[in-house]
Amino acid sequence: MIYSLDKINELADGDNEFIQSVVSVFLEEVPLDLKELEVAINQKNYESIYQLAHKIKPNVDLLGMEQTRAAAFEIESLGKKGNSGEEIDKIFPILKKDIYQVVSELKKDFEL
Repeated sequence: MIYSLDKINELADGDNEFIQSVVSVFLEEVPLDLKELEVAINQKNYESIYQLAHKIKPNVDLLGMEQTRAAAFEIESLGKKGNSGEEIDKIFPILKKDIYQVVSELKKDFEL
């Protein structure tokens, strides 16, 4: 398991509907953002790369996905600098793999 509900549980303070809502939003938004990020990377659109990685980062952080958060932060920073395509191409597969693994685990764990 590469995610943790510790931060969400702390915020939820026993509110299971809140936890369910956060998980649902993650499952709805993050895969779409990831696909848009992949398109931006393929197009070398560094402004979009920066914005999308910035948008993904807090979502993975909320689920305690430290390695994934670090990868999103790295891509965000490289996108901000621009002209970092090769470095981004090395990091993106890690981000993508982790997110899809967590999507699968969350669907199973929350029976969605």
